[in-house]
Amino acid sequence: MSKLPVPAHHSIMTLAPYVGGASTVKGKAKVVKLSSNEGAFGTNPTVVKAVCGGAESLFRYPDGGSVELRQAIGAAHGLDAARIVCGSGSDELIGLLCHAYLNAGDKIVITQYAFLMYRLYAVGCGADAITVPEKDFKVDVDAVIKAVTPETKIVFVANPGNPTGTYLTRAEMRKLCRGVPSSVMIVLDSAYAEFVGREDYTAGQDLVDEFPNVVMLRTFSKIYALGGIRLGWSYASQEITDVLNRVRGPFNVNKAAQIAGVAAVKDTAFVKKCFDHNAKWLARLPQEFEKLGLTMTPSVANFVLVHFPHTGKTAENADKYLQENGVIVRKVASYGLPDALRITIGTDEDMELLLKLLRAYMTD
Repeated sequence: MSKLPVPAHHSIMTLAPYVGGASTVKGKAKVVKLSSNEGAFGTNPTVVKAVCGGAESLFRYPDGGSVELRQAIGAAHGLDAARIVCGSGSDELIGLLCHAYLNAGDKIVITQYAFLMYRLYAVGCGADAITVPEKDFKVDVDAVIKAVTPETKIVFVANPGNPTGTYLTRAEMRKLCRGVPSSVMIVLDSAYAEFVGREDYTAGQDLVDEFPNVVMLRTFSKIYALGGIRLGWSYASQEITDVLNRVRGPFNVNKAAQIAGVAAVKDTAFVKKCFDHNAKWLARLPQEFEKLGLTMTPSVANFVLVHFPHTGKTAENADKYLQENGVIVRKVASYGLPDALRITIGTDEDMELLLKLLRAYMTD
């Protein structure tokens, strides 16, 4: 029997494939999906109009440099568009950074409840992932700094964290950046930045300008509610930006995504609507869960991490009960949190139904 091709790195076969949040429930024609941190209000009508209006041009190749989109992002955030790289979701940019900066045997540092894709991309390059414990579901800055060794090439930090929803302050992030050698890249994943209403928070653009080894990642999947279009962007030093532009595909952002992104980033009214709605529920939910005897990790994102008893009214059984009643949330056992559920903040109707079902579950 002839031999088949084998992966370049044997460690690839140790990885479990990433599984996203469920979208359907068997036997349920209609479900409330609170499993993937998608926009509560669906697709922005302004974006729908823009994409439909540009549909006749889809036979043309997209702008390979996403110039108009980068300029719109730069104008919205006060950034140099020449230092922005757009990608097919921030996932692609994570993969490109690993591809460009990791060799077999290198190490990355991630935190205990980090986004699973950091490890998957790194191990796919033959690198090893060093996991640092968190304190009270929050990144431990001192532990991250201590974990960096001469073999470390990239440190990944999500701020706010997912699935925890906790965040590091500007001062804590500056401490981290000062404590990590300039030869080590710090990838700051700020996917949920637009939901954070704290004065002591930074999404990271000031850190990029101060520390040339920092890369800030952003996405259109969350507050802009464009998860299905696959669109993200990075802001980095000119040197790192130049590397990304050399390894990305020539047309890595499709034309529909570029049209959608330009329309979305200009519609500040929709962003404010989403932020205000999310802030309202973040303020209410801790008391609601406390009434049910449940605890919620303080969150600044568009989701909450809710902790259930280890026996009896468990997270596993709560998830089954919610699905039986047409509500899908996210189990997070794969993150080492078998007794918790991550719940996206949906519409008012969605959230009232969720609370009604949890009251019934906890009191039955």
